[in-house]
Amino acid sequence: MTVSQSPVRNRAALRRAVIAVPLVCTLTLGAVACGGSKKSEGGASASPSGSPSPTSSVEKQKFAKTRFVANAGLAAGATYQWIIKPYKAGGFKQGASHRKTALVKAGLAGVFTYNRLKAAVRNAQGDPTLAKALAPLNSGIESLKNLGTKLRKGEAGTGDVDQFQNVINNVKDVGKKNGAEVTNQVPSASQLSGG
Repeated sequence: MTVSQSPVRNRAALRRAVIAVPLVCTLTLGAVACGGSKKSEGGASASPSGSPSPTSSVEKQKFAKTRFVANAGLAAGATYQWIIKPYKAGGFKQGASHRKTALVKAGLAGVFTYNRLKAAVRNAQGDPTLAKALAPLNSGIESLKNLGTKLRKGEAGTGDVDQFQNVINNVKDVGKKNGAEVTNQVPSASQLSGG
């Protein structure tokens, strides 16, 4: 004799499967993107043969600031959109609607933010003034390294979220004081999961 399952259980199982598959794919892609092979870390000299490369030191500094602004802006946008804003709205609290999704996005945003800030620091090396001004912030940026995992697991608290916000605000201040004003740019979902 076969026992049929209730339609409620079938729908619940289907919902879990529909949520689990994209999350697993996103996390896998994020892990692969973050742990992939190292590409050349050079500045303008590492550009592909078909793209323009600066020739004078003035152009190199301009490109360095432009790249710095782009990477720092993406880091700031991800931090605000997927860490600070949901935290302030109570999205990470036990029992919150869509808590798991908010935590996964916050975890990805934490890793993304760390990677973009590290890229911004590398970009700033092309401008001696900007590089010197950012040097004191390296320890703050490094402190964000493992907070993405902490966010994803739901273990992050107010101090951790404040740490993200403080580092981003410090990077923005340094950029503004050195002619490279950073504005928040919310990354796309593919950028976020790509690291």
